[in-house]
Amino acid sequence: MIRALAAAAKNINTVMGNKYMNLLDSVRNEVRLKMSGVNSCHEWEHTERVYNLAMHIGQKEGADLETLGLAVILHDIARKEQDESKGKIDHAERGAVIAQEILKKYNLPAEKLKNILHCIRAHRYRNDIKPSTIEAKVLYDSDKLDSIGAIGTGRNFAFAGHLGAKVHDKNVNFDETAEYTTDDTAYREYLVKLRYIKDKIITDEGRKIAAGRHNFQEEFFARLNKEVEGEI
Repeated sequence: MIRALAAAAKNINTVMGNKYMNLLDSVRNEVRLKMSGVNSCHEWEHTERVYNLAMHIGQKEGADLETLGLAVILHDIARKEQDESKGKIDHAERGAVIAQEILKKYNLPAEKLKNILHCIRAHRYRNDIKPSTIEAKVLYDSDKLDSIGAIGTGRNFAFAGHLGAKVHDKNVNFDETAEYTTDDTAYREYLVKLRYIKDKIITDEGRKIAAGRHNFQEEFFARLNKEVEGEI
């Protein structure tokens, strides 16, 4: 699977051509600058991983890869603003506004631009906007897949560390804890959100990838709970 993802990203220029790749590179460079200082859970490498996943899934699902690629590159551009606001700013909605400002100078077809902005608005797990295009569905799935499995577990602990949360709390109480606080441990995020991700995945290819990643994460936290009790 790793080789398949890398191959999809490496060969993408043969599918879309130099004109698009030049546009993508220009947007990518601008977005990277704007994302400087984002926490280690949503840093630029996350966007690159989501891009690789999206190109793989998008080819399998028949998505417009040009629209999808631009949407992926831009999808987390407002993430820093959300984190600094402790979740008060919706990075998906705010990101669509910023993306429109960036893309207006490239004179994209109106329908393509509309789809890109929809993809960005619909990619967030915690909102009421449902992905309605195949490109939006692929971005949604790719973003969520990066939050589970081995990489997802690593990101989960990185974000908890960013908040100053403890390494683990086996007996976390949902009623007495909240997100974006020092009680927001990796295990709490798993129980509240991440264990349900596989059931939220939309595309056929995405569901295949999700199955293995979900199983890894489930087994990891089961073992972690045993180890903190001193079990071998």
